[in-house]
Amino acid sequence: MKPAKFSSTFRVAALRAVAGSAALLALAGCSGAPGNARLESAEASGDGTLRIGLILDSTGDQAFLNDSQFAAATLAVQEINAAGGHKGRPVEFLPRPAGTDPAAQAGELVAAKADVVIGPTDSSHAAAAIDVLSRARVTLISPANSAAGLTGYKSGGYYFRTAAADVAQASVLVKLAKDGGAKRLAVVHQDSAYGKDVAAAVASAAKDAGLDTVATAGFKPGDARKAAAEAQGATPDSVVLIARDGAQGAIAELNNVGLSGGKIVLSEGAFAQYGSGLGSKALDGARAVVPGVLPSAGFQARLVAVNPGLKDLSFAAETFDAVNLAVLAAAAGQDDAGRSIAANLIAVSGGAAGGQATAQSGKPCLSFAECNGILKTGAGINYDGESGPVAFDANGDITTANFMVFTYAADNRALLSGREAAGRAAG
Repeated sequence: MKPAKFSSTFRVAALRAVAGSAALLALAGCSGAPGNARLESAEASGDGTLRIGLILDSTGDQAFLNDSQFAAATLAVQEINAAGGHKGRPVEFLPRPAGTDPAAQAGELVAAKADVVIGPTDSSHAAAAIDVLSRARVTLISPANSAAGLTGYKSGGYYFRTAAADVAQASVLVKLAKDGGAKRLAVVHQDSAYGKDVAAAVASAAKDAGLDTVATAGFKPGDARKAAAEAQGATPDSVVLIARDGAQGAIAELNNVGLSGGKIVLSEGAFAQYGSGLGSKALDGARAVVPGVLPSAGFQARLVAVNPGLKDLSFAAETFDAVNLAVLAAAAGQDDAGRSIAANLIAVSGGAAGGQATAQSGKPCLSFAECNGILKTGAGINYDGESGPVAFDANGDITTANFMVFTYAADNRALLSGREAAGRAAG
């Protein structure tokens, strides 16, 4: 079967809908386990069977996101078991029914003796799942959470994510502006946790890059006229627009004050195929970023073999890598317990703990079978999977984030035009 074709716009729509608000994190109690299991040694305490749970929390218009993650986790477990499983025993896969309460799913997985759980998708659901799982010393790896506030959430070291934090895009947005010849930068952002966090990161990245941030203006969706005028009044060479909601209206207002086309750089949340929704050439030459990489043809084919009806690949690569990393961490620790998995994830990902990089001593490898074979020789590994390098840090965040760059034509539609990587992805 030929690999299915997947449009990057599906993935962007998903990211815009599921990132959540950092402000929502305050609604959940910070009642996880104490300490930082990521940095602590762990004695073997597992029961000999590695169990991987899956939380599928997307509902309504976003329910399609469950399919790609389920397919990717299923594929990973199938390939791991075909390669011998964990210590010669099959890995058990425990997906929960899609759409039910994430905290309830987490509780059910604890009762089912899960050692590690993949999910949730929505950042606003993360805290509740973390609290339940970390108290039980079950590791949680999200393939999609991007809220910046999760970096410091008290999980006892049991929380990781294979998706970059929202602020990781800042250095790439600034680089695109600078590559376009900009020296004076204006930042127009949605008045939200996402907008403010990324705007602050852009201002910091601009300073590091030698650019002057001459204006920073916030707006409410549907009311961007004042922000556009403020940006225009500062006579910038380039404008970075940071928004998830109201981006089209903000672009129109920027156009109205003469800021259009190649002067505009769009955050991942503002990216869309606008077409006739904007005036002719409104975005001609503008650039935008989209996190992640296009899935390889081989990976697509393997996913479609699991689910022939699959039409979207949102977070599939990140889910696949989360499962592989979890099992490799268990292999490195020779133990299936959640505490051992948390203690070994940084090392197998080629990450850094306490400022000491492990990637230099770990041999790069691209699949579970290859990496597990290296571990059996007693050597360390650096797993770089379908989503690219992971390299967890002491907060459980990835430290290198990949972005696709899209450039708009006169019809306000964007085509892939390049790729960029950002270091220290958590900001």
